[in-house]
Amino acid sequence: MKMIIAVIQDQDSHEAAGALVAAGFRSTRLSSTGGFLRSGNTTLLIGVEDKKVEEVCQIIRDVCQSRTQVVNPVTPMASTLESFTSFPVEVVIGGAIIFVIDVERFERA
Repeated sequence: MKMIIAVIQDQDSHEAAGALVAAGFRSTRLSSTGGFLRSGNTTLLIGVEDKKVEEVCQIIRDVCQSRTQVVNPVTPMASTLESFTSFPVEVVIGGAIIFVIDVERFERA
């Protein structure tokens, strides 16, 4: 048995969860926050048999596509820490970070 932990952008979360349910997979959703953009993410916890791991990962890959977005991060100016400036930066968002780990024991109570 494996545990798949998928961190995806909130924008993709409903479609990803729906696609997993349509394929017969259950998941638990946790709200999380990204580091650089501090934007909303969803972390999906999915327990599956070893032979189903690639199927789940492919569903997530199909739904959670990377895309670019222009953001204005606030950065301190070099002359003083009290002054801040922002410059538009194009960043890649979306996609998914997928971890697959072994599960020693699984129990549904």
